[in-house]
Order: sequence, then structure tokens, then C-alpha cells
Amino acid sequence: MISLAQTMILLAAAVVAVSLFRFARLSSILGYVAAGLVIGPWGLNLIGDIGRITHVSEFGIVLLLFIIGLELQPTRLWVMRRLVFGLGAAQVLSCTLLLGLLAWAWGQPPAAAAVIGFGLSLSSTPLVLQVLAERGQLKTQYGRSAFGILLFQDLAVLPVLAVLPLLSPQGGAHPAGGAGLALVKLVVVVAAVIIGGRLLLRPALRLVAKVRVSEVFTAAALLTVIATTLLANLAGLSASLGAFIAGVLLADSEFRHELEADLEPFKGLLLGLFFVCVGMAANLGLMKSEPLMLLALTATFLAVKIAAVTALGKLARQKGDVARRLGFVLPAGGEFAFVLFTLAAGERLLDKQTADLLVLAVTLSMMLGPLLLIAYEAVARRWLTPATAPYDAIDEHDIPVIIAGFGRFGQIVARVLRVKGLPFTALDSSQTAVDFVRRFGNKVYYGDASRLDLLRAAGAAPARVLVLAVDDTEASVRIATLVREQFPQLKIFARARNRQHAFALMDAGVRNVIRETYVSSLEMASSVLEALGESPAAAREAVRRFRTHDEATLEAQYAVKEDQVKFVATTLAAAQQLERLFEADQARSE
Repeated sequence: MISLAQTMILLAAAVVAVSLFRFARLSSILGYVAAGLVIGPWGLNLIGDIGRITHVSEFGIVLLLFIIGLELQPTRLWVMRRLVFGLGAAQVLSCTLLLGLLAWAWGQPPAAAAVIGFGLSLSSTPLVLQVLAERGQLKTQYGRSAFGILLFQDLAVLPVLAVLPLLSPQGGAHPAGGAGLALVKLVVVVAAVIIGGRLLLRPALRLVAKVRVSEVFTAAALLTVIATTLLANLAGLSASLGAFIAGVLLADSEFRHELEADLEPFKGLLLGLFFVCVGMAANLGLMKSEPLMLLALTATFLAVKIAAVTALGKLARQKGDVARRLGFVLPAGGEFAFVLFTLAAGERLLDKQTADLLVLAVTLSMMLGPLLLIAYEAVARRWLTPATAPYDAIDEHDIPVIIAGFGRFGQIVARVLRVKGLPFTALDSSQTAVDFVRRFGNKVYYGDASRLDLLRAAGAAPARVLVLAVDDTEASVRIATLVREQFPQLKIFARARNRQHAFALMDAGVRNVIRETYVSSLEMASSVLEALGESPAAAREAVRRFRTHDEATLEAQYAVKEDQVKFVATTLAAAQQLERLFEADQARSE
């Protein structure tokens, strides 16, 4: 276990270092790595034994892969198939081949060269996505392309980690049927997770959701990840593989956004701890003993990846600046390289010194990667073509509408949107309601829309419209206030139960307020007038004039709603004015 003193040192180092790096407008991950370098054995040596800390921090990678699995909806993969399985596969294969040939020329055996080439071809998913998010570039064309490539890399890592022991020169340790046994284990685990998930996991999550206690649902989310990782470990497979499969299994469930929002804080904290451990584990002694070799290795694989990815971007018919930016987004190594090289050293595919040198080179590249992107952007702004406009306006993945509350009001709006072919994401905090509407083929997710993390997970940042149809008045106002503060670009159309609810929403900055029974009541009034002998045109005109006057009265009442005397006086005056208006109309008609 980690002691309280060690925990205090880790947290203090992370807070100080990350704050300094963010003030310098650099990636927070660089701050974590720098914190590890300072407090580790080669720095101030405040923490000498990092084995236990590393063991805890690796759960951050497990959570990361679970959340990546949640993102892998079959429909999304199909839409992104060219980026993921086209550009992503081309990047991994080309960089593995080029870097593997260089490692072989360096004197490494073929199996070791292949492992080195593959390990260095990978990029850090959290590092790249964090850098792009911090710079507002996730929705650009190269941001989307980078995400597709990273997605394929994450998929490619899993089978490589599974078969790595089979490449070991210790032939006696792995019988001839080792590959078949590994494949059988993989199939059994996948089948067990899928069957268990369908029969047990989703029904269990539905029961937990009905409790409506957020802490219990968070505990259930963590339990899901831990149980699947333990199942994978029992089969002798990677814990990350089990978490990834569980995430994919729940990708199309109604709990996807809620799970992602609940696990995001744990993932962020543990990933930060993982990068602190990366900094502490870096063998800085090699910087003294072999500085030229370290710098040459780092510079070479960075240059190869920049050139290869840029060339692939151009082959994919991306414009010059977009292709170059894609090349400078992905050159740094990734966290899976640490795992891969450590395992390879344990299997004696690599000697210890080579593995340490590679790990240090990857660490150095992760510190240099964001700086290279910053440097390129500075050069591009001055001498090269300007950055391309955001890609989200024409991106078919973006969901333009979020419907918060999927009761009778929200469902009608959704039906009209569906008929027009407009995509939307629907959220509802009632598990019973979610279960009911999903029986009819509706895509609605369980979750509390008043939570900022859930709104972000549901895509509120790129969305254009929020339909606020929540039944609970207080929750409705809370959501409106939160959205106005955090997502000012989001246009809100809110349902109000009554006049007081409408006033509260207007206080929150919402101007498009629709009272839920108002329009239907006016339609009935028009029908009643017709039944009493009015012509259809006259009935519609009477309702139109009433509606115009009533909406003006609502604005006047809102201005004096805190003064009870003025509010009553305004209401009486408006009623008298409306009566005189219709009396004048009656006199003219006679």
C-alpha cells in the first residue's frame, strides 16, 4: 500500500508541476512526467520504491481502455472505418516496418527489431487527445484523423500483448500449442464477458440505476471494470484486454454516457499517477553514460514518424498543412511502449539496458512531442499556410441536438427530428422511463443532465441545440443555468410547466420557453370557437391575437415578478386591455 506520506508527496508534486506547466500553456501530462523526474530516484529521491505505486497507477490504463471501448460503437466504427482501419493500419504497418528495419540495422535480432518497431510506432492516446483538447483541435480534420489512428493503435496493442510471450527465445517455456491455447483463452474470455454482460451486467446496472444514488452507480461502474479485468487475469490474458472488451460490450447500452462520466475522474487521477511513475522510473543515468545514443534514438524515431505520417496524410488526399499537422501531432511515443518493452525484457527478447534506453527515449519523446507541435504551429502561422477551419461543421459524427428529459414532451420533439433525419442524443434520469422508451427502438441514455461531466460526455460542446424537457422544475433550472455558463453556444429550447417555471428559466438566461400545455390549449380554444359558430378564420385570428397579447403580458409580468403588488396590477391591467381589444373587434364587426 502507498503510505500517507508518499501520497502527500505525489499529490504535492503533481499539483505544483502541472500548475506550472499549464501556466506555461504546455500539456498537463508533461507536468506529471516532470514531477516524477523531480521526486524519483534520479531526482530528489523522495520516493525510492516505486513498484507499488506503479502497480496502482496501471489501473489508470485499464480505465482508459474501458472508456475507449465505450467509444467503440459499431455504428461509429463503421462511419470511421476509413480512418481507423485504413489510415490507422497504414500508420502502424509503415512505422513498424521502417523503425523495425532501423532496429535490425542497429544490430537487433528480427523478433526484437519487430517489437521495437511496433513499440515505437505507437503514440500516447491520453497525451495526444489531451494536447488536442487543450488547444481546441479535436474537431479539426487532423484531430479526427489522429483519433482514428490512435483508435487503431489501441486495437493493435491488445493482440500483440497477448502473443508477445510466444516470441520469447525461451522455447521450453512455451509449448508448441501455446498459440492455440492463447487463442482458446481469448475466445473463452470474450464469450464469458459477452454472455455475462448480456444476461447479468445490463440487468444489474438497471437495478442499480433504479436506486438513483449516484455513489452506488459509480461503485457499480468500478466493480464492472475490476471484475472483467480479474476474469481476464484468471485466463492469463491482459487486464487491459478484459476492460476493453467490457467497454465495447456496453458501447451501445443506455449507460454509456453515465459510465464514462462516473469513471472519468478516476481515470484522470490514475493516469496522472501513471505518468508520474513514468518520470520516476526513467533511468536518467543513461543520459550521462550514453547521451548521444539517447538523443540519436529519440531524434530518429521522431523524424521517421513525422515523415511517415505526413506522407500518409497526403496519400489520403489531405491538404499540405493538414497532413503536416497530423505528422506533428503523433510523433511522440506512447504509454503502451513502456508496458511492451518491459514485458519484452522479461521475456528476454530485449536486454535490460536496451529496454531502459528505449523507455527513456519514449519518455523524452513524450516531453518533446507537444513542444514540436507548438514549434510547427508558430512556423506555420508565420511562413506556411494558415490552419484549416474546424471540421465539425461537416462532420457526420457530431450530434447537433441534445434532448434532456425523454418523457411525453421530449419524445414528440424526438419523433419530428427522426422523421427529418436529424440525429440527437437523449438523456433521462429515470431508469424506468429509459427502459420503456427503448422497447420502441428509441436511442436514449440513462443519466442526470444536470451533471457537467455527463453533458460533456454526451457532446454538449459541439452540439447546437439543447431541448430542455425535464419534468422536475428545480432540475430544469439547474441544467439551464449550467448550460448557459459552460456551453454558451448551445441554444436552449425549454419546456415550462407553468408561468413561474417560465420565469425561473428566463432568470437562467433562457428566452425560448415553451409552456407545455399552452399551444394545445389554444388549439382546443380554436375548436371550441368553431363549434360555437365562429368561422375557422375568425377562430384562428382570435387565438392569434390572444397569444400575441399573452406573450407580451408574460414579458411585462417577468419585469415585476418580485413585486407582488405590481405583478397583480399588471395582470389585471392586461386582462382589461385584452377584453377592451375584443370588445372593439366585436363593435367593428357589428
